Amino acid sequence: MKKIEKNKSTDRKNGVIPVFYACDDNFIAFAAVSLRSLLDNCAKTRRYDVHFLVTAVSDENRKEILSMKTDFCDVTFDDVTPYLKELTSDLPIRDYYSKTTYYRLFIADMFPEYDKVIYIDSDTVVEKDISELFDTDIDGMYAGAVHERVMSHNDTFGAYVEQVLGIDKYAYFNAGVLLINAARYREHNILKKFGELLGVYDFVVTQDEDYLNLLFKDRVKLLHGKWNAEIYDGIPCKEREVAIFHYIMTSKPWHYKNCEYADHFWKYAKKTSYFELLQKQAENYSDADRERDDLCGKNLVLLAEKEIAREDNYLKQLRKKQDAGRVAVLGKIEELEKSGVFDVDVEQDPPTKPLPDKVDYLRKNVLAKLKARHAFYVARKFLHGMIENDEFIMDKIEGGENLRSVEGGAILTCNHFNAFDSFAMQLAYEQADTKKHKFYRVIREGNYTSFGGFYGYLMRNCYTLPLGSDMKHMKMFTCAVSEILKNNGFVLVYAEQSMWWNYRKPKPLKKGAFSMAATNGVPVVPCFITMRDTDKLDENGFKVQEYTIHIGKPIYPDENKSIAQNISYMMAENAAEWQQTYERFYGVPLRYDCHEQPFVLREQKQKA
Repeated sequence: MKKIEKNKSTDRKNGVIPVFYACDDNFIAFAAVSLRSLLDNCAKTRRYDVHFLVTAVSDENRKEILSMKTDFCDVTFDDVTPYLKELTSDLPIRDYYSKTTYYRLFIADMFPEYDKVIYIDSDTVVEKDISELFDTDIDGMYAGAVHERVMSHNDTFGAYVEQVLGIDKYAYFNAGVLLINAARYREHNILKKFGELLGVYDFVVTQDEDYLNLLFKDRVKLLHGKWNAEIYDGIPCKEREVAIFHYIMTSKPWHYKNCEYADHFWKYAKKTSYFELLQKQAENYSDADRERDDLCGKNLVLLAEKEIAREDNYLKQLRKKQDAGRVAVLGKIEELEKSGVFDVDVEQDPPTKPLPDKVDYLRKNVLAKLKARHAFYVARKFLHGMIENDEFIMDKIEGGENLRSVEGGAILTCNHFNAFDSFAMQLAYEQADTKKHKFYRVIREGNYTSFGGFYGYLMRNCYTLPLGSDMKHMKMFTCAVSEILKNNGFVLVYAEQSMWWNYRKPKPLKKGAFSMAATNGVPVVPCFITMRDTDKLDENGFKVQEYTIHIGKPIYPDENKSIAQNISYMMAENAAEWQQTYERFYGVPLRYDCHEQPFVLREQKQKA
């Protein structure tokens, strides 16, 4: 699309805060109220460019809005008609919505002079300084937004989001208030991708909001709820904390005198020239209008249910294009989580063969050392090839200083969702530059004995410690671990026991790793890998994941506690660290789809 030329200095140079509304003559009065509230509460020491995105607005309404300019705030009208025509004339529209809801999509491309902007729906009231929102760091994200609480408040809408879009209902955001990273938006051609997605599927429940949630998936910073407090169906909010009230769907103060928190709207409406008009709207809103609103609400629920039931809904279409084996694995994981069982494998590994009588755990044999050296050489070559081909993508490794702070040996715990997790942890170990600590990893007996080919060679030779199933090998394993820890080595343990492919949540921990640490008097270093979808597809039709490794602070055993007490203590601290990392990174609460919440959450409740 062509860029509209502007004769303005960039926001980087003049420090201006760009704010956008999208409206037409039908919504201009509400936008005026919102603008009035914004101006009354913003920091007068800052500069603001307020833009009204329109196609056609009466001269009278233009004049009224432009009269609201101040010394610190400029107001302009900007025509989106060329962009609207070029995108499509067949945008899905539902009930009380209009095409204005799509105008926010054009902001980044229409205004190349801005790197970051605020978008606000017209049915809002701003009660706090908008500059605080603008100053929020969203580097690396497409946008900052607030969780759409309706999706977790209403079971049908929640099911729609998860079963039609494939998005966690607690990660779905409301697009009525957006802090947009316009620079990144342009860099990744979001407007073009929107047009492409528009041709793939018609989302008719929340329209452009569904598209934005898919396009921004994993690249949205979920903001504090005060920046978009949805007023709808009794959803609670802490009134004094609210920065922006958002009267969503049919919850409109200018239609319903009993609308919650309506006094905030009327407080500012009185300060505009539209006050009498808005009063008349409220007075003239009839029972028939209210019945229509009620019907719209019921129809929306029915529409969501219909989309869920469709055999060709968006997610089901997507699954048909993906590898059936991987899809089946995801189905197993879903069922196991519902049943509250987290330690069962979902992969079809080869049958386990017993370990040989003697296992050179410590690689004391010269041949074993040579094999290990060669195995690491080919593993690095393989990994670098994957990185070059975008088959393995690492974003960053956080907390390397926590590994470097450990003087002696340590147990490293990590979540386990992919066969390449060991590659990721090897990179983290090498980046931390802790050469005095040799790095080992615990693997299953079957992974050591039953895997053939390239991966089997790596599993047997890359300083792995096979966990035997008989007493003889368990004793050998335990002695080897003790010696490694005594000699300042690091031992990586996947403490959840099972590997669930691309499962993002931490699973309940097993005692083994913590028993090793407590028995040997060494710390546990909790590591957790998070993921984000990328635009690249793997050979199975799934999006390649971008990894971030989070290395937490070491958890040391308490010398005043018994071994059993330290096991419980370190286990609980590790679970808490993982939960905090998960919730901080993904911006959603850690919840499981099962009746009884597993250890991770139970332990947190006990500590609270």
